[in-house]
Amino acid sequence: MTIRIKKVSEYELHVYFPYSEERVQKIRAVKGRQWNQEKKCWIIPNTRKALEHVKGVFSEEKIIYSPTFNNPDSSTMSNSKNIEIPLAYTLEKKKHELQLRGYSSRSRKVYVLHIKRLSRYFNKLPSELTEENVKQYLLFLIEEKERTHSYVNQAISSFNFYYEYVIGRQMKLDIPRPKKQQKLPTILSLKEVYSLLNSVKNKKHRAILYVTYSAGLRVSEVVQLKVSDIDKDRMLLHVKQGKGRKDRYTILSKAALDVIIDYVMMYRPRQWLFPGENPDKHITARTVQRIFEKACTNAKITKKVSIHSLRHSFATHLLEGGTDLRYIQELLGHKNSTTTEIYTHVTKKDVSRIQSPLDRMLHERPDEQ
Repeated sequence: MTIRIKKVSEYELHVYFPYSEERVQKIRAVKGRQWNQEKKCWIIPNTRKALEHVKGVFSEEKIIYSPTFNNPDSSTMSNSKNIEIPLAYTLEKKKHELQLRGYSSRSRKVYVLHIKRLSRYFNKLPSELTEENVKQYLLFLIEEKERTHSYVNQAISSFNFYYEYVIGRQMKLDIPRPKKQQKLPTILSLKEVYSLLNSVKNKKHRAILYVTYSAGLRVSEVVQLKVSDIDKDRMLLHVKQGKGRKDRYTILSKAALDVIIDYVMMYRPRQWLFPGENPDKHITARTVQRIFEKACTNAKITKKVSIHSLRHSFATHLLEGGTDLRYIQELLGHKNSTTTEIYTHVTKKDVSRIQSPLDRMLHERPDEQ
């Protein structure tokens, strides 16, 4: 088989080869490598060290260099420590900085994606961009792409972090941060939740949805549950390192426990309660979202909802059932009570008692008085 290496710029090399698990594992050993989905190739830094590493891991295969290489074995290839490092390498460095500061894996992924999009918009490395360029991009997100305020705020945080801790220079983005939009969550009725849960036949999928709704979990918390997190004696679920790196306990429904036991008896999970295809890794959040979407289709639910809607519905249904808001805050793991108070705006507990003036008017018939 042949390995093709193409010089794209003074910063990047592209590596192409027929897919095999063994080759993928080899290229993953190269520091600063990054998969490019669009071009179906691996990007590595254009440095002697990176090229020598690739040649080493693929020593038993034929390597063909593109005509853009004058002499791939020449000592004139960049080996200076002061060279502008390529985007793939700086993003890898950013991931490490984020991890050291306690950012979750999801936050690290989102921050890196913002930098990639910024770089692609101008077709330049981020270090080549000015503050005006960054402001121009932010206005593009707001005015042309019509991104949400939370999305733009996240982008600003990402850029500030990147330039200060990775590039080593602070950006003075004197652009006002958009105010967070106050949107009410979409709630599923008890009837809709019942139809949704009972539309799923697969025992594993059924257990995932039952646990998500019955305990009001975030999808990131559901996928990371371990078998040992189920405390059936106390009827509690131990949520470890949820949002904000906090542990908490939430309720374990008897109905959910019955479904879990039924599932465990068949699948025999060892460490993770819901493992993925690889038993040593948990199921992905995207897979759970697809399970939810399919269940919505089966239950003929047409509302615009996501797996997170089960958490919103759990909180709202508790409030409608008379549970104190402070307990709901604790079960959900909200740091601030104002976050939980949003459910007071969507509950029908008190609103349903209010009579519309139209009904009162038609009942009293003022024209007859």
